[in-house]
Amino acid sequence: MTALEARGLAKTYAAAGGNAPLLALFDVSLELGAGEFVSLVGPSGAGKSTLLKILAGLISASAGAVLLDGCAPDALLGRVGYMPQDDLLMAWRTTLDNVTIGLELAGVSRAQARVRARAELPRFGLEGFEGHWPRALSGGMRQRAALLRTFLSGRDVLLLDEPLGALDALTREEMREWLLEVWESDRKTILLVTHDVEEAVFLSDRVYVMSGRPGHIRATVDVPLPRPRAQELTDTPEFIALEQRVRAPLRQARAGRA
Repeated sequence: MTALEARGLAKTYAAAGGNAPLLALFDVSLELGAGEFVSLVGPSGAGKSTLLKILAGLISASAGAVLLDGCAPDALLGRVGYMPQDDLLMAWRTTLDNVTIGLELAGVSRAQARVRARAELPRFGLEGFEGHWPRALSGGMRQRAALLRTFLSGRDVLLLDEPLGALDALTREEMREWLLEVWESDRKTILLVTHDVEEAVFLSDRVYVMSGRPGHIRATVDVPLPRPRAQELTDTPEFIALEQRVRAPLRQARAGRA
């Protein structure tokens, strides 16, 4: 079953001062099967974040359609979980109160939200830190908290925009394996935006490669590597060959080729 599908999405922004409109996305089509982990890579300015905002219902497309479970919903906002590039933890709320805010906004009582969040703290590596302020958390812990807040949304489809991008290399490797463990346990449908090709291949069932602006899908690479996966997999010939299959169209996109 297809959980999320984009059909021919385009996005044009009006320009001020008599300048020509900016075409950010053009004829973008992709799909995610239920329970799949899919990544999206592309050069800076390709419109990856814009695409995620359309899929999340935060902005509207200029053309095309978004389908959830094969149907076009009247409104997308709130139908999928969305994690932006920044963790957006509120400095005046503890870890526990940060991860429950989505539940509270959805109408869940504060007490019930805390019960649900506390049950997940160990799995997200945050047990013992529920009373800490965001400034006292490491970068990895802040991202875990932001991811827990997204997972607690209860949505089956999650859109993650560079969730590991601000981390150092070692922490990022650890977080990749942890994220896979969480996904394999829950089997949410995930679309991840990343600039890291190794990360995309390591995590995914399939990788979409976007062109430069106006962004469109220029290549699709299936990743038939066995699961579960460990970091040692990245040194194998099979993995390196898949990386090269992603890097080739990405290099062409960065060079400005259609």
